[in-house]
Amino acid sequence: MKYFILIFSFILSLIFSTTVFSNEQIISKLQSGGNVVFIRHALAPGNGDPLNIDLNDCETQRNLNEAGIKQSKRIGDYFKNNNIPIDKVLSSEWCRCKDTAKYAFKNFETFNALNSFYDEKFNKFKKMQIKDLRKYIKEWNGNKNLILVTHYVVILEMLNKPVSSGEIVVSNKKYKIIGSINIQF
Repeated sequence: MKYFILIFSFILSLIFSTTVFSNEQIISKLQSGGNVVFIRHALAPGNGDPLNIDLNDCETQRNLNEAGIKQSKRIGDYFKNNNIPIDKVLSSEWCRCKDTAKYAFKNFETFNALNSFYDEKFNKFKKMQIKDLRKYIKEWNGNKNLILVTHYVVILEMLNKPVSSGEIVVSNKKYKIIGSINIQF
């Protein structure tokens, strides 16, 4: 039992020291630029969208709540406080993504390749969206960071990584994950 506790404590210390070091590495990598940064929209309670969703009408969509707005602002503060250079911010056309981008970064453009294909209504666009997104990333040559505010399903498809609301996943242009950061609300 004594050895079990010792080994368990050693493993825990490795995990926690790696996490701290890993976050510092992620910040350093972001500060040097040239990364693709996937951000899942901030907290928007619920699942999917109403059947009558209209991308031009936020009232028909699942939107950020107060905690999601606060989380979005904290995402922006994370980039600002760590002096992380940004080349461009692109957002899905869904209001919860646009609001995340607006509260975090102020300036952004929409890009339909980042749209959700979770609901059956939009799943038919998945193949073309992923193709367009991969093409955009391949052709992007910024020396700062490319920020992509999108949805769970897009990040899962691109990086094979499940993410929580407001999670930031940093990768290179070949989709090798450098690390992720969870910004709490």
